[in-house]
Amino acid sequence: MKVTLFATCLVDMFQSNVGKATVELLERLGCEIDFPESQVCCGQPAYNSGYVKESKEAMKKMITAFENAEYVVSPSGSCAAMFKEYPHIFGGDPEWGPKAQKLAEKTYELTQFIVDVLQIEDVGAALPGRATYHTSCHMTRLLGIKSAPMILLNHVKGLEFTELPNKEQCCGFGGTFSVKMAQISEQMVDEKVQHVEETEAEYLIGADAGCMMNIGGRIERTGKPIKVMHIAEVLNSR
Repeated sequence: MKVTLFATCLVDMFQSNVGKATVELLERLGCEIDFPESQVCCGQPAYNSGYVKESKEAMKKMITAFENAEYVVSPSGSCAAMFKEYPHIFGGDPEWGPKAQKLAEKTYELTQFIVDVLQIEDVGAALPGRATYHTSCHMTRLLGIKSAPMILLNHVKGLEFTELPNKEQCCGFGGTFSVKMAQISEQMVDEKVQHVEETEAEYLIGADAGCMMNIGGRIERTGKPIKVMHIAEVLNSR
């Protein structure tokens, strides 16, 4: 099965280890990976900030970059959700509307793809230790992906899992929200870190690079002994 990787900006620029883990994991599961070098930002930051016209140029480039893909897989629920918004954004456009719809239909978040398309629940991963999982807003609320990550994590050998208190609460990142509303964002992420501490977890696992960067940055600055890992890294652990 040929899979085209939608790496996302944050993974490409800040968390290349997540991109590497994603590729290695999918290849181990029998996928052939393609990476269009013409891919750019999905347009989400600009679109969410009200720059609709400007963001559409980036979206058109992404539609073109992935036009020939069979499956588009991303290690980010937030960015995958943005592709799902394209049909709405280009609604009524006779040229780009149908193309946007095709892209949305073949786009999957990583864990969703593994469980729902590859029909795999145990990837053979092993990671001894205590862990908790952060359910990101876009992935759970917009994509509706709730069970796939937990199905996969429950099969990781040696991993002792504790549910995160108030897991449905936002970590405070929200893209440009954390910049425009920094003081509120700080209080939100502090509360999230407090809940992580309550689980006594050694690992905080998540599936969105933005959330992981925000929570991980706060954990590092406050000196907490908690390792933040993307779920792709956990599933690629042997």
